[in-house]
Amino acid sequence: MPFPAGSRLASLLDAPMRPGRVAWIGLRPARRAPMVAVAEARLSAGTGLDGDRYAGGGAGTRQVTLIAAEHLAAIGAFLGREAARPEELRRNVVAAGANLLALKGRRFRLGDAVLEMTGECHPCSRMEEVLGPGGYNAVRGQGGITARVLEGGTLRLGDALERLGG
Repeated sequence: MPFPAGSRLASLLDAPMRPGRVAWIGLRPARRAPMVAVAEARLSAGTGLDGDRYAGGGAGTRQVTLIAAEHLAAIGAFLGREAARPEELRRNVVAAGANLLALKGRRFRLGDAVLEMTGECHPCSRMEEVLGPGGYNAVRGQGGITARVLEGGTLRLGDALERLGG
């Protein structure tokens, strides 16, 4: 942690985080292929989501991508339309009710699996193509997070997302 133990900011970062729940799960079978929405998926340690194009990437930092459901609504609002659809953003998991940035530097339980946040998921130039003009800027700061799978398990719609530790 970048702040001295016992400091006020360190204690705020360790403050409780409200758990979220899995609202959508999607797999990317190939580059530019349509997302496949599923009711459950298997997360494998060190590789990611079985059936996803990024699975098997070894110790990669982008084994699983997550976005907050609330950010889909914000992205849509920034574009003057209804909420963005999960498949447009191509994230694996949509979590509702949790601030994913509160997972920074932390491990968390997602269904039966344990993951570790590895970074923020920034938009790519494809957002202009998928979301239309302004898509890239609409996603800036709203793109979610990347994670690696530490302990495998099954993930189902409605499962909890809970930060582990302090």
